[in-house]
Amino acid sequence: MVNSWNDHYNTDSCNIKIKNKKLKKELYEIASRELRESESSRKECLEHLRNWIKQNPDIENCLTDDTFLLRFLRVKKFSIPMAEQTLLKYLNYRKRFKYFMHNLDCCEPNVSEIIGDGFLYVSPFRDTCGRRVVLYDVSKFNLEKFNGADLAKVFSITYETLTDDEENQILGVKHVGNLEGASLNYIPLFTISDFAVMIRWGEQSMPMRHKEINVINFPPYIKFVYEFMLSIASEKLKSRVNIHSSLEQLHKKVSKHCLPAELGGDMPEKEMIKLWKQELESKRKRLLSYDEMNLLSDRGIIRRRKPPAVDETGIGSVAGSFRQLQVD
Repeated sequence: MVNSWNDHYNTDSCNIKIKNKKLKKELYEIASRELRESESSRKECLEHLRNWIKQNPDIENCLTDDTFLLRFLRVKKFSIPMAEQTLLKYLNYRKRFKYFMHNLDCCEPNVSEIIGDGFLYVSPFRDTCGRRVVLYDVSKFNLEKFNGADLAKVFSITYETLTDDEENQILGVKHVGNLEGASLNYIPLFTISDFAVMIRWGEQSMPMRHKEINVINFPPYIKFVYEFMLSIASEKLKSRVNIHSSLEQLHKKVSKHCLPAELGGDMPEKEMIKLWKQELESKRKRLLSYDEMNLLSDRGIIRRRKPPAVDETGIGSVAGSFRQLQVD
């Protein structure tokens, strides 16, 4: 991948239209190569998914615009049965964890303050592969003022905002977590069972391509929490975790220009947060509209290793995949 992504937000460039055209071409080349996406597969799969949603008696008021549905198709490389299952799991996850998956309002006082403090935000700069970089600083979360629902809602708003962008759907995201200041005081924020379900279901339900997870300032006394999380996560996700012992090591995996000045980059954290808040506000109404969606029953979710040829809703699905796939 060429470094043209570095200038993606350079609106002062006189060549911006040419660059955008070039980036769009690169984007669809990646979609074709990595996701087996084509104009015909996109059209056919979207039509099928819309008809399936319309006929499914368990799904109520589901969004059916291209951007929303493509997140499920792309994360499953246009396997229709797998995309259907991910959509059902997503709706079920929203229902199960309504306290942090509904009313995703970035202007809610607690949410706005947590983001403003720098606990979780997204860099305005993409890396050389075009990926957004999600930044976490656990020392910025006020344990005395906020609770687990506040924390989880900030995650939900962040991830929902990112997945509502086609570039992020195709390219995936990169994570950078600064664990300096992490303590065992975080543990009481969630029950063990809720935490386990959130990790396991979240990975299966949120249609997001986590391409790389980078951790710095890892405190050894939370090793057992880390190991517990890994025991729940998929092998694919585990293989993408990198723990760095220094900023120099981190910079070998994450371009400096994507990082705040506090981690060796150029732009101060406060400026990055300000830009991220503007981006969140542009998606605010969109995210709040998700509350209309509902899953009346989870009977269509396949929980067995060998899925039946016809699902329990009686609607059925395409036997096998839309194409031969290797799920990433």
